[in-house]
Amino acid sequence: MNLHFATPWALALLPIVIAFAVLPRIDRGLSRPAGLRFSDNSLARAGEQPWKVGLRPFLPVLRWLAIALVIVAVARPQTGQAKEIVTGEGVDIVLALDISGSMTAEDFVPLDRLEAAKEVITDFIEERKYDRVGLVVFAANAFVSSPPTIDHRVLEYLLEDVELGAEMGLEDGTAIGMGLGAAANMLKDSEAESRVVILLTDGVNNKGVVDPLTAASAAKAIGVRVYTIGMGRPELSGTQWRGFLGNRMVVGRYELDEETLRHIADVTGGKYYTASDTEGLHSIYDEINELEKSEIDIRRFTKYRELAVWFLLPASILLLLELLARSTRFRSIP
Repeated sequence: MNLHFATPWALALLPIVIAFAVLPRIDRGLSRPAGLRFSDNSLARAGEQPWKVGLRPFLPVLRWLAIALVIVAVARPQTGQAKEIVTGEGVDIVLALDISGSMTAEDFVPLDRLEAAKEVITDFIEERKYDRVGLVVFAANAFVSSPPTIDHRVLEYLLEDVELGAEMGLEDGTAIGMGLGAAANMLKDSEAESRVVILLTDGVNNKGVVDPLTAASAAKAIGVRVYTIGMGRPELSGTQWRGFLGNRMVVGRYELDEETLRHIADVTGGKYYTASDTEGLHSIYDEINELEKSEIDIRRFTKYRELAVWFLLPASILLLLELLARSTRFRSIP
């Protein structure tokens, strides 16, 4: 809700009103009043009514305040409430995120793989303002963190809380087929014309009862397009592993089943990407964002409420008070 004036030019009259109200008082203060010598002014003092004399100069203030309020009313103050009408088709998207132990590899400096992925995915979610977005995480098994929703703030909170599978009570491993199957299953009843899964992993399928290629065929059958992202560098990288004696760094070369990821994308009409750093990961999600445009029409309008009456009413009261005062207690006798 915002406040604005429909005819703001009228407010330019306010300085003129202030000038007319203030200048006579300044002139009166600078000029020397006329005086008369009396041998005895006791009679003059007896006829004085000090409170009336003290208040009389303030009577014009009522009139000037009323005029100022009328000018503000002429400027037509309004409050407006903006609304947005969205029509057309958005895109239903499910993000499938690998949370296996290898995602702690620290080759996405200064972050590890999981934190870098969460940061980039958060930016992607913010770009999909009019789309329903869901989240699936997987390690040795997969579970739904959030069904497709347009409440992206809640989704971002849930994503922020995502940790490694071991820390979330899941057995370690990489069940790509399970993750893809769970993501595609959330879209099977979607009425959106475009349904998309973006699957990110840094390993090979070594857990779960669903083969990745079988899951890809099922996704294709229900019209789901899958973009796959292989994350990590081919060289050696360090991973933090937690044990009974505390954290320890394990250095190793992690496999990435690019052939399977590429096949999943090809079968479903998507595309396969590889990311070796955070900047590259950002570029991948930016490209997917461009490829999956929402077919929507946005119309914005603002409904205004006139506030002039709230200025005219007190202006009328002030003028009435001045009129009554001049006709009664402050009446001038010729």
